[in-house]
Amino acid sequence: MSLHRVCVFCGSSPGVRPAYAEAARHVGEALVARGLELVYGGGNIGLMNVVADTVLEAGGRVTGVIPRGLESREVAHRGLSELHVVSSMHERKAMMASLADAFISLPGGLGTFEETLEVMTWSQLGIHQKPCGLLNVEGFYDGFLEFLGHSVTEGFMHPENRDRLIVAEEATVLLEALTDFTPGPTEHWLDPDAI
Repeated sequence: MSLHRVCVFCGSSPGVRPAYAEAARHVGEALVARGLELVYGGGNIGLMNVVADTVLEAGGRVTGVIPRGLESREVAHRGLSELHVVSSMHERKAMMASLADAFISLPGGLGTFEETLEVMTWSQLGIHQKPCGLLNVEGFYDGFLEFLGHSVTEGFMHPENRDRLIVAEEATVLLEALTDFTPGPTEHWLDPDAI
């Protein structure tokens, strides 16, 4: 699959372990090494800032998308290649998804979880066929992955939909898997133009 831009979902906090910021730096370095652009939430705090600054310092291109209501709270990053200030979270997520060819989730909180599950859901519904990746830093997402497996076991998720999420522990391995991704057959539950 040909990738040009990768959307990274991650925390507006750095978390308590130095490994989280280190992983964000590795993602930024790996993106630039592959000639890929970063799309992200547009803030200059937490892991969001780490990945953006890493890409910029390495000479890469970064596009941020931030809602006007969060522009001051998340302190919009003013040094980006391009910054879109939008009216709502819905518009933010839609724009980030339209700009990106793939998605990576780093450690984060509710916003990161919600963004990850939304792009997985859109993939399941046939709205997009872009690869969705999860960087499982020091087991951060072990419980989440176990819960997804539980949903499969309990009959609420098909295994092939769980398997749409590509999981790795190293940025370079994850980007390689995203690049090698071949979309499988998708049942189009909904007309994407009607959503």
